[in-house]
Order: sequence, then C-alpha cells, then structure tokens
Amino acid sequence: MRHRNAGFKLGRNTSHRNALLRNLATSVIEEDRVETTVAKAKAVRPHVEKMITLGKKGDLHSRRLALSFLRTDKAVKRLFDTVAPRYGDRAGGYLRIVRTGFQQGDGAEKAFIELLGAEKQLEVKREKRTERKAKKRAELEKQLEEQQKEAESQGEDEGGEKAA
Repeated sequence: MRHRNAGFKLGRNTSHRNALLRNLATSVIEEDRVETTVAKAKAVRPHVEKMITLGKKGDLHSRRLALSFLRTDKAVKRLFDTVAPRYGDRAGGYLRIVRTGFQQGDGAEKAFIELLGAEKQLEVKREKRTERKAKKRAELEKQLEEQQKEAESQGEDEGGEKAA
C-alpha cells in the first residue's frame, strides 16, 4: 500500500531527484518545451505550476522563493516577466504533457512537457532554426563549389605543365 507516499522517486536518491526536478523545471520555464520521459514530466509538473503561481503573485518574497528553486537568474526573470503574465486569468493547469513515442535504448515512453499558449514562441524559434540551417547549408555549398573550382584549376595547371 502506498498510503502517504506522494510523489515520484524516479529511481534516484533524494538529492539527485531534487537536482533533476530543479533542472527540468528551469529548462521548461526557459525553453517553453522540453522532451523527457513521461514519469519525469509528471513529476516536474507540480513544481513548474507552483513556480508560475509564484510568478503570478509577483512580490519580492515570491521572487526570492522562485530564485531559491530555479537554477538561473534568467529563468526567474523570464518567469516573472513573460511566463506568469500569460496566465493572469487562469487558475492552474499551465502545462501540457504530450506523449511522443518510445526511447530507442530502453523503451521508456517519451513526452513533451510544454507551457500552454507557447505555440507562438515555439513557432518563432522553429522559423529561426530553419533560417539558420538554410544559411549554414548555403555557406557550405559555396565552400564546396570553391574547393571544386580550385581542384579543377590545379588539375588544368598540372595537365598543362606535363604537355609542355
């Protein structure tokens, strides 16, 4: 029986589990969307929702409590400036867990844990990523063409010297 045994152990000792949950919560707040296992996503959900509730309060004490849990100042700033105001009229349920399939190595079920209403930000990030990839691909193709031209010109030079 699991009476009075709330929470997930995740196969880790207490300090490792706390570090994992703090890191995962920080990542969710900074990135809006994180891929992890379903068990970790379910375990971190209450922690992230508590941080958003602190962000909605917005006072100094709430900021200090959030800073004591989250890993970076950047995450706390983002929590209070952009994430929490997004949910001003909402009373809980700030996250979505979307199952995505199974992990290659051990078959663990994977899922995205994401903040609701972050679709716009995620789309902007996706567009920037595709632009960056296209730019990098164009640069690599240009370098490849230059190398081929150099190789052709060296081949002609060598061929011309042998004939003379």
